[in-house]
Amino acid sequence: MSHFFTLWHEAATTSLGFFWMALWAFVLGYIISSLIQVLVTRQRMQQAMGKEGPRSIALGTFFGFLSSSCSFSALATTRAIFNKGAGLAPSLAFMLASTNLVIELGMVIAVFLGWQFVVGEYVGGILLILVTWLLVRITRPRRLEAHARKKMEDGDTQSDGEGKSWKEKITTQAGWQQIGQTYMMEWQMVWKDVLIGFTVAGIISAMVPQSFFEALFMGAGGENAANPGFIAVLAQTLVGPLAAFFTFIGSMGNIPLAAVLFAQGVSFAGVMAFIFSDLVVLPVLRINASYYGWKMALYILALMLVGIVSVSLAMHYALALLGLLPDFSGQMTMAEREFFQWNYQSVLNILFLAATAVLVGFWRQGQKQHAHHHEHHDHDHGGASMTDKVLRVLVVIALLWLIGGITIPLL
Repeated sequence: MSHFFTLWHEAATTSLGFFWMALWAFVLGYIISSLIQVLVTRQRMQQAMGKEGPRSIALGTFFGFLSSSCSFSALATTRAIFNKGAGLAPSLAFMLASTNLVIELGMVIAVFLGWQFVVGEYVGGILLILVTWLLVRITRPRRLEAHARKKMEDGDTQSDGEGKSWKEKITTQAGWQQIGQTYMMEWQMVWKDVLIGFTVAGIISAMVPQSFFEALFMGAGGENAANPGFIAVLAQTLVGPLAAFFTFIGSMGNIPLAAVLFAQGVSFAGVMAFIFSDLVVLPVLRINASYYGWKMALYILALMLVGIVSVSLAMHYALALLGLLPDFSGQMTMAEREFFQWNYQSVLNILFLAATAVLVGFWRQGQKQHAHHHEHHDHDHGGASMTDKVLRVLVVIALLWLIGGITIPLL
């Protein structure tokens, strides 16, 4: 029994340690994202993306890169863009860019996995967009697209504070209140995913034996695990999205989990496929189905899967050819890591927590003023759906688990 309590404590400490390592990167990313959401108008975005040509794809990618966000808010924005008349391929380019070409994601990946994976994320993200565009052009889903547009009603009226230039916004108190509000909304959308994701990563890291990963990811952890034979790499690349599908975690939550997989000897391609799979998880499929109907949602899922597998393999063999495949023997096992020590991460965390406090201050001022006339636009996840209810239960379990695990030594 005492063995279980030791593992429980280790799992909880690992979860919190993971979060502490990544905290500044989250905060910086959401600050950048909030600034862009408030300062760049949506109208401008949509004028530019009505066609399916290279210019629209490039713009969709660029705007997606700018409005980087969690998969859930990316879905909401993608739907809005598609709804206002952007083409399907530019909309998907936007969605892929805003979940893969993410500044804060690159930072978190650098913290947990190393530079090769950062390159894989960005170069692979661009390849993913090109492959998706190509597939849309080959499959020409005209009827699906027409059907999806018909299903969507124009429930999307959103005041962007149009009429004010970004200079006016950034120099006024009201502008900063709006930025504070956007920042809080970003966190409100993701904190459940993040909490559950990091809790699960800690549990898997401390409690799931290595043999499990070696069985799940064929060829993992063998003597030439960095680059096992092609069949093994292909199998791992196919298992990656499958493993992600059932973890339910958004892109931010699954990076620590990817680090665990990599430390257990899963190949570069397998880990990249797992990281790219934030748009093929179950809740995303359900949300897309509620937006566009099931046929379109499954079509998008199929596009994503083909893209993820082909791009992960391409990146893996490109690095292998250049002799740059990362070697996981350099990965410390999680138990060896000293998470809470005084270093640059701690300094950055303190600075960014202070920045968060300032933004929360602006947000609260705004709340007080808006108490009279508030126009509140929510990122609609479709009411308290089944997923939301399940998430709430999981959040309570995760909190109890973490608090219990941390307090064990005291008892």
